[in-house]
Amino acid sequence: MKLNILIAAFFTVFFLTSCKKENSINLSKSDYIIFGHFYGECIGEQCVKFFKLDKHNLFEDTKHTYPTGNSFYEGNFVQLPKEKFDITKDLTSYFPANLLKEKETVIGQPDAGDWGGLYVEYNAKGLRKFWFLDKKKSNVPTKYHNFIDKMNEKIAQL
Repeated sequence: MKLNILIAAFFTVFFLTSCKKENSINLSKSDYIIFGHFYGECIGEQCVKFFKLDKHNLFEDTKHTYPTGNSFYEGNFVQLPKEKFDITKDLTSYFPANLLKEKETVIGQPDAGDWGGLYVEYNAKGLRKFWFLDKKKSNVPTKYHNFIDKMNEKIAQL
């Protein structure tokens, strides 16, 4: 009986830790991700919120400019307090590695029905890519749902 419990515990730990490593990224000192949301039919600062997260800091964009669908977002980022960084520092552990294999930069129909969109930019290990994700999860592959939920959660907390 004890052997069965020990074997079950081993496999549980093995599977939980292996899944997280497969779907996460580790940022070096100069690497970062930019994440945020945007709404077209909206007024005010909350309509476009972008953040830049590196290994030790979190920055917020002060431009609040609606992004274009064909280029990297060019923001003006200012550093936020450590308490804000602490809220978001684990976001990279939810980054789906499959996203790096996507050929398209637009996934779903972001903000097509005024429900908003998400922007994600990855800059690590010499690779820089960006994506626009639909906030309406039914328009996005299931493999990205957890990351969408985490981005929305972090943005709401900030």
